Amino acid sequence: MKKTFTDIVLTIMATVAFAIAGFAIVQPATAHADDTMSYDKISKVAKAQLGKPYGWGSTGPSRFDCSGFTSYVYKKAASKTIPRTAQAQYNKYQHVTYKNIKKGDLVFFGGSKRSISHVGLYVGNGRMIDSQNRGVVTEAVHAPWWHAVGYARVGSVE
Repeated sequence: MKKTFTDIVLTIMATVAFAIAGFAIVQPATAHADDTMSYDKISKVAKAQLGKPYGWGSTGPSRFDCSGFTSYVYKKAASKTIPRTAQAQYNKYQHVTYKNIKKGDLVFFGGSKRSISHVGLYVGNGRMIDSQNRGVVTEAVHAPWWHAVGYARVGSVE
């Protein structure tokens, strides 16, 4: 009887110890590490798409629409799934001012904050990479044919 009780106690202790060890293994080191993405990887993937044709509703890898392009870049470069449409991307992420925009941020265009019709990926120096009727190109964020509505940060990009 005493041996059976000891076996039960040891089994319970071992089970609890394995459960705690397993929980510790699957926890991220820090929350910040999970949210940090490499701009170099994002830029490399984005630039590799330059010249590919536009395709309405296309998500790559051979053709893109604007939000398909930004979704593809974040998924491929940072393993981050972002919403599929430009409006949904605008609605989901933390907005920043143009003064505070960083490389890797999303740039949104349209009639208003409620009618976003286009999105691009900011690459610095007032420029973005986007997919539009000319295909995937690099152009000025404040080109005369775009009406910039806002800017958003997907996560911490270093």
